[in-house]
Amino acid sequence: MLKNTDPLLTGSLLRLLDEMGHGDVIGLVDRNFPAYRYSVPVIDLRGADTAAAARALLSVLPLDGFVDAPVRRMEIDGEPERITDATTALVDAAAGAGEGEIRVEPVARFDFYDLAERATAFVQTGETIPYSCYLLRKGVV
Repeated sequence: MLKNTDPLLTGSLLRLLDEMGHGDVIGLVDRNFPAYRYSVPVIDLRGADTAAAARALLSVLPLDGFVDAPVRRMEIDGEPERITDATTALVDAAAGAGEGEIRVEPVARFDFYDLAERATAFVQTGETIPYSCYLLRKGVV
């Protein structure tokens, strides 16, 4: 165990985050997302919701401050402007990690699946709120 490290941050997840470079993307996705279809590492955090996973990830992962929206979210079909509690929790986690106010860009569901092809890996949560899928772009320390 490490001191002052969220217990959700397993050794394999920390290694993956450490090896990512500036501009690389990691998916933070709900239990329904087809993460294994992409043939990249999938870290199973199905015991955690978006809020807990986002707090853990953003405690060590800087977001890219050189782009307009370092986080992209999957839009809800038929309700593209609706913000879920999971999205609010992710934004709050970013603020709590010192990222300040971040812009979260909505992306239509099938476009999101296409963008997810560029992800380095996925962290799959047990989130039960549908459409709780995000792509986070890594920044610099």
